[in-house]
Amino acid sequence: MRTIKVGSRQSALALTQTGYVIQDLRDICEREGLAFDFEVHKIVTKGDLILDVTLSKVGGKGLFVKEIEQAMLDRTIDMAVHSMKDMPSELPEGLINGAVPRRADPRDALVSREGLTLDQLPEGARVGTSSLRRSSQLKAYRPDLQLESIRGNIDSRLRKLETEGLDAIILAAAGLYRMGWQDRITEYLSEAACLPAVGQGALGIECREDDEELLHLLSLYNDPATASPVMAERRFLSVLNGGCQVPIGAHAVWVPGQDADSLNGENKLQLTGMVGSPDGGLILKETLSGKDPARLGEEVAWRLIDRGAEQILAEVRG
Repeated sequence: MRTIKVGSRQSALALTQTGYVIQDLRDICEREGLAFDFEVHKIVTKGDLILDVTLSKVGGKGLFVKEIEQAMLDRTIDMAVHSMKDMPSELPEGLINGAVPRRADPRDALVSREGLTLDQLPEGARVGTSSLRRSSQLKAYRPDLQLESIRGNIDSRLRKLETEGLDAIILAAAGLYRMGWQDRITEYLSEAACLPAVGQGALGIECREDDEELLHLLSLYNDPATASPVMAERRFLSVLNGGCQVPIGAHAVWVPGQDADSLNGENKLQLTGMVGSPDGGLILKETLSGKDPARLGEEVAWRLIDRGAEQILAEVRG
């Protein structure tokens, strides 16, 4: 029996997500009569070590995955479970995204100390977030809010809501659900207020592209209904040369095909993409529909580039 070595960050959320994936893969092995076992290898990433600086100031891509990917290339581990929003749009040579399981809720969630929604927060309320994407959109939606940078794992950020005098914090809804803390959610933010990060709510199962045995197992775990929207979002990100520390958001959903280009009314993908200035003074959004995920992502990205998205991102990168 082959033992698959699974790389994971050390945070409670990362280990919980990895545990869910391993259990799902065990179930598939039992159903299909495949002989695999699994063991978890904890790996510390650069993003885990730098907690006193905002992600946008750290610079670089793959802050939460690079060390894990190197371990795969070195064959210390065989696969890794990532939050898709942490994965760079381009993977290192020799590695592949072997599966995208069913997506959890992609929305951002407001956790408020007094149970107030985003619209109900008082003028000048202090709101914590680790994301330039969120702060850009929230400054546009509520210019009066005081946005403050908070870093750390999901549990430490929840503690900071109480210990640092914040009125609210913004977290990914999927992470709260996976930890069983969904009762802390005050409000799910609408896309009008805060478009999610690329791949938010989805997991990426990365492995070596020459590991045919493992790739076969992962193919049984892949969810095409999730993989196609995520592909559109990630292609959008790739064209913009973005990462998780720049003000870029995107969300693709399946919609009924109703126009002349639709074949027999089959479903199409609808992708909304966003690039915002850090001060919230300019938020660019485009929404298009199409059947080819990669092409759709490219088209939305180029629409935004034509409207000045590259200049915004160049200023962010310095």
